Amino acid sequence: MTVKLYNTLTKQKEDFTPLNGSEVRIYSCGPTVYSYAHIGNFRTYVFMDNLRRVLEYNGYTLKHVMNITDVGHLESDGDEGEDKMEKAAKKENKSPYEIAKFYTDAFFADMKKLNIEMPEIIAKATEHIPDMLEFAKKIVKNGYGYETSSAIYFDVSKLDKYPVLSNRNIDDQIAGARVDVDPEKRNPYDFAIWIKAPKNHIMKWDSPWGESYPGWHLECSAMSRKYLGEVFDIHTGGVDHIPTHHENEIAQSKGAFGKIPAKIWMHVEFLQVNGGKMSKSLGNVYTISQLEEKGIEALAYKLFCYTAHYRTKLNFTFEGAHSSQKALNRLRENYLKHKEGKEEIDDDIIDEYKKRFLEAVNDDLNMPLAMGIVWEIARNEKKSYKIANLLLEFDKVLGLELINSEEYLKKQNNVDVPEEILKLLEQRKQARLEKDWALSDKLRDEIKVKGYIVKDTKDGMTVEKI
Repeated sequence: MTVKLYNTLTKQKEDFTPLNGSEVRIYSCGPTVYSYAHIGNFRTYVFMDNLRRVLEYNGYTLKHVMNITDVGHLESDGDEGEDKMEKAAKKENKSPYEIAKFYTDAFFADMKKLNIEMPEIIAKATEHIPDMLEFAKKIVKNGYGYETSSAIYFDVSKLDKYPVLSNRNIDDQIAGARVDVDPEKRNPYDFAIWIKAPKNHIMKWDSPWGESYPGWHLECSAMSRKYLGEVFDIHTGGVDHIPTHHENEIAQSKGAFGKIPAKIWMHVEFLQVNGGKMSKSLGNVYTISQLEEKGIEALAYKLFCYTAHYRTKLNFTFEGAHSSQKALNRLRENYLKHKEGKEEIDDDIIDEYKKRFLEAVNDDLNMPLAMGIVWEIARNEKKSYKIANLLLEFDKVLGLELINSEEYLKKQNNVDVPEEILKLLEQRKQARLEKDWALSDKLRDEIKVKGYIVKDTKDGMTVEKI
């Protein structure tokens, strides 16, 4: 069955055919490791995981590269401000390399919690400086680069077309564009491919232009070419990469080799918080660890991401995230019931479910539709091991670790309850023994205010973190 993918370059869904047989070559923009990645970042990597898994589900093999930006990303996506790594190093009184290692390790730990498949190649920017330098030299040699007192710039006026991904009309914007960042720039939209380092700059390397360091856009161009060739199948990233970073990657590759580097460009929409923008100034930037502190597993956040198509904005609320945690637990419970089920399900029904699921995920990764099919199967009144096996097969795409459902549910039930809550539970237990129902209800409400739900079962009281 054909896989259809939306291509930002052509503004339409296209039938996907790899350039090289059954091997799919993918480049994904990875994190800039100056701080903890937040849940907005991880929406992009959940999408990346879905793409990998859908392609593998269709029998393709992957050669997938993801970069780790540990140098060259300035505070703005243009050529303004400090390098983010250097700024973080000063703030935390560590070296940029110590900062990079700490936050890279934290990123990978969260990726593991989310059960995100790792790309075959992880490429750190600082380990590919010679590749970037050769790329920059090629651009200059071909007449697309020029030197100023502060940087080597790419001259966008030399291109046949710029931009190509976004719908911006650059001619209408040039008159009002900022030029005060570097008055030596020939055009307002020229961007730095190599930046001359101040004397106190820590991360710098020798080059034909003195001690300097690469621009952020150049990193991805050089590393994708090194591992995937001049033209590869798919390039992924967030929608924020479209107008600047990915436009400039394309410009660089055209300047060096006369080619757009990727056949298909795929972009994930923003994650909003409570209907608005996520920002540090608003105090609504959350990490995976912060969700866990509120009783929301990383995998529940992953399931939450499936409530919207990757090309539409997704609105995060804690209410929605808690609902996804409950839904994930119900899915686990249904899987376990089917696993022990003895009823027979006709193979034609199973095959029809397989067909519908494949159609959904192959239609530009339509995860909301795919999850609708999953829930239809999971809620089947007939409890059958065939359905359990089918859920495991679909989980190759979902990546929710349903095979470990029993262990996850045990962890959920064994809540680490604070001493304060334990005392209230004991008081409530005594109140119920004395048939003081009013006090029992009052204590239950007090426990709920403190973040825990009490349930009365035939086996006694249970408590869950909200």
